[in-house]
Amino acid sequence: MKKTHIAFAASAVITLGLSGCSSLASTPDNSSDGKLQVSASFYPIAWLTEQIGGDAVDVTLITPGNVEPHDFELSPKDIAKLEDADTIIYVPDFQPSLDDAVALISGPTILDLTSTVDLVPLSEDTDGNHSVASEEESSDGHSTTDPHFWLDPHRMEAAAGAIEKQLATSDPENVDLFAANLSAVQTSLSDLDDSLAAGLQTCERRTIVASHSAFGYFADRYDLEQVSISGIDPESEPSPANLAAMKKVIESTGSTTVFTEELVSSKTADALATETGATTKVLNTLEAQPEDGDYVSAMTDNLSALRTALDCQ
Repeated sequence: MKKTHIAFAASAVITLGLSGCSSLASTPDNSSDGKLQVSASFYPIAWLTEQIGGDAVDVTLITPGNVEPHDFELSPKDIAKLEDADTIIYVPDFQPSLDDAVALISGPTILDLTSTVDLVPLSEDTDGNHSVASEEESSDGHSTTDPHFWLDPHRMEAAAGAIEKQLATSDPENVDLFAANLSAVQTSLSDLDDSLAAGLQTCERRTIVASHSAFGYFADRYDLEQVSISGIDPESEPSPANLAAMKKVIESTGSTTVFTEELVSSKTADALATETGATTKVLNTLEAQPEDGDYVSAMTDNLSALRTALDCQ
């Protein structure tokens, strides 16, 4: 990445939603409709798969829509149901429970998106810089790469290409459908990328103050800086020293907003905002399905929130 992502932690648009996407817990053991059965690890991957697969694919969301995916634990029953899938699409080293499940099951084709979306190691960016949060999380056995690729529409385009290729291999009778849908969703993502770039091009401030380090790829894509209360794991607790450092960053950058998220407690962010005179606003990490709309509409809402917080012209 071009910029260092500072993390202070414990040391024309497609509007189809996931109306046809069920959760793993509610999926029947077998399908009789003849469609390709695909299990996707969490919302952005499920959304892409449904856009590309259309009516030819049944998509099952492994992580329930209202659950924070980092620490979601699959039950033995959930793992057994994964055996019924034709294909499982996921990103390793993000959900340890799913990593363990994939290692246990046999039968489904496994599509690992890691190399396709060009994940960056937590311990360094392309300039070789290190962050305290990254080193701590790696040594504790958590993520060794930043998994939040879906907040960069350009990386989402790459993921879409890999998903289309896998669907076409698994169901060659529908290759034309998959190719047409891929073109449509990639156009939508390209338009979104253009909109974000234009909307964030000229801003008074360029620092995103976030609850956890979910916006590294996004910040790099649009020439912003990210500072965060927690690291990659949103449940990690910041030390008093790191909170003090956060206060200094907020003051030095003139930040007026501390961004929270829907599925994680905002208690620490609220306290930090109160102490610094800032306000809190929700910035959607897209780790779960939005209450309203879909991926594109949620990212557009994020743009609106950021333009206000960063005083963009």
